[in-house]
Amino acid sequence: MAKITYVEHGGREHRVEVPPGLSVMRGAVDNNIPGIDADCGGECACATCHVYVDETWLDRTGVPESGSQEASMLSFAALARPNSRLSCQIAVSDALDGLVVRLPEGQH
Repeated sequence: MAKITYVEHGGREHRVEVPPGLSVMRGAVDNNIPGIDADCGGECACATCHVYVDETWLDRTGVPESGSQEASMLSFAALARPNSRLSCQIAVSDALDGLVVRLPEGQH
């Protein structure tokens, strides 16, 4: 299991264990982490699971490919940054043990 830390916009941290194979979004939803709305249920169709990946983890999570559906959805996300990702598109693996993601002020 990978331990992932979700940091709310106000600074409150939630550290949870997420099984490999699930998405970072699913880990948040299954553990009732506030700030991840996931309106589309993880289908990369709404951008309400937007997170900021801690810069030190970008080499492991990657960034959305230019022209991808994720990149397109992020163009609709409030306050997108270069380290923005849709958490439904980040597959959890043992390599992500310790991952830190920060939540934007809002998802809409």
